[in-house]
Amino acid sequence: MSVRDDGESPILFEPLVVSDVVLRSNLNDLALSLAEKSAAFSSSLPPAIADALADLVRTVNCYYDLLIEGRNIQPVDVQQAILGNFRDDNERRDVQLEALAYVAVQRWIDNEDASPFSLKNICETHWRFYKALAQGLLLSTGENAETANAKPGALRTCDVRVGHRTAISPGAVPRFLTHMEETYDSGGRIDRILASAYGHHRLLWVQPFPEGNGRIARLLSHRALRSVLRTDGLWSVVRGLALRKREYRTLLQSCDEPSQAAVSREERGPLSEGAFADFTRFFIETCIDQIDFMSEIIQPHSLRGRALTWVQHEIKAGQLPRGAEMVVNAILYRGELDRGEVAILARASDRSARRVTAALIKSGVVTAESSRSTLRLSFPAGLAVRFFPELFPGD
Repeated sequence: MSVRDDGESPILFEPLVVSDVVLRSNLNDLALSLAEKSAAFSSSLPPAIADALADLVRTVNCYYDLLIEGRNIQPVDVQQAILGNFRDDNERRDVQLEALAYVAVQRWIDNEDASPFSLKNICETHWRFYKALAQGLLLSTGENAETANAKPGALRTCDVRVGHRTAISPGAVPRFLTHMEETYDSGGRIDRILASAYGHHRLLWVQPFPEGNGRIARLLSHRALRSVLRTDGLWSVVRGLALRKREYRTLLQSCDEPSQAAVSREERGPLSEGAFADFTRFFIETCIDQIDFMSEIIQPHSLRGRALTWVQHEIKAGQLPRGAEMVVNAILYRGELDRGEVAILARASDRSARRVTAALIKSGVVTAESSRSTLRLSFPAGLAVRFFPELFPGD
């Protein structure tokens, strides 16, 4: 099937980077601060705590992305979806499937390097997200619905409207995405940090898919940040974007505005460089805010205190056997524990030690790949309110 191409030039979504000396200097400083804070946070955590936190942050990312998309779900429902437990209600089950797809894509991103804004990666990210969903979750229900042709990973073949404007013709989409790839796949570390924000908006300007562009833009930015900063998935820019959703959307829309060439002859393309810089600054500042937040709530001493307070409460309530406190304390220090050590730490018989182990696994704070494997630390979403205050709304 032929796709209409009106011959638009990629000059239409320039600038792809901020070049103004004053604006760029400020952004460079922010990017450097982000790099320093991210590295300091990652290096401050013991590997086992970092691994457990990264699993929880996938749930955090998923929950807040669904919130941005207007989906109603609880963090514990995301966790249950990961465990294969789904609601009977079809609508809630569909949202859980959406959550499961999001977590799976994050795990793929976290374990495989790729050029964030390459045409191949953009399409594969969309394909991986939507391939497992029911067709009704893929298809748009708005006036731009392309119900007959919408396929996971397939670029749009129809016209779409975005707010007050009509996006480029469908045939021009590959040309514009290739130009993005060529621009953002080069440059130094600071350039690539800023590209996580640059590419976020410019992808939304192009609107490459009939559905899911916002979500794909956030996933691509996640990959871009992880690639250049080696974040290890320990913090979530998506959480910050969701908490500032109105500002996030307003600044994105402002980037669509034409340059004020009549006012300033320094503009470098048809789109406003000032608005582009404002969004980039907001995006990088949001990243920094989230690192600061996570650094505060994950302080090892404070985390240990909250975890042990929870264990003591559960022991008093009869939900955990006595001796569990010493096991949790040890696993918080070491991250993992041989099963044979549980009896020694809990000062219990082998039979009682097995009861302690089983109860901790059931609670979710300890996980194991098999009945004989090493015990590892875990942070279940259902206990986030106790371990990580304010990580989710209402905590």
